[in-house]
Amino acid sequence: MDIQRNGSKPSSKGPAEWFTGSVRIDPIFQAGSPARVAGASVTFEPGARTAWHTHPLGQTLIVTAGFGRVQRLGGAIEEIRPGDVVWFPPGEKHWHGASATTAMTHIAIQESLDGKVVDWLEHVTDEQYQFTQPNA
Repeated sequence: MDIQRNGSKPSSKGPAEWFTGSVRIDPIFQAGSPARVAGASVTFEPGARTAWHTHPLGQTLIVTAGFGRVQRLGGAIEEIRPGDVVWFPPGEKHWHGASATTAMTHIAIQESLDGKVVDWLEHVTDEQYQFTQPNA
């Protein structure tokens, strides 16, 4: 058994190479081998978002606070709220973040494949973020 105390891992700022806007990442857990799952709480300030990216084994998001947006390539922007759970299948190109006016926090859970959990791609442009109408 391993108990990881709340606050025992430092927060970090989301790197500009992977995020637009102000993002804070709080590590929650990283399972040891042979397990390969990890999770983090990620807080996006209004307008902040990830770059487009994929996960080799998929990703689950559990929205815990605020109001956000998610989009898969070729799909509409979808609104997400506390209690919503979002699943992105392996290799699905997507992004996620806060709404334009409200911060959003989610827990992100993903597995590594050969040590890799994510493939970061190009940034979501302001036009893609602001002018695609979300679904209600």
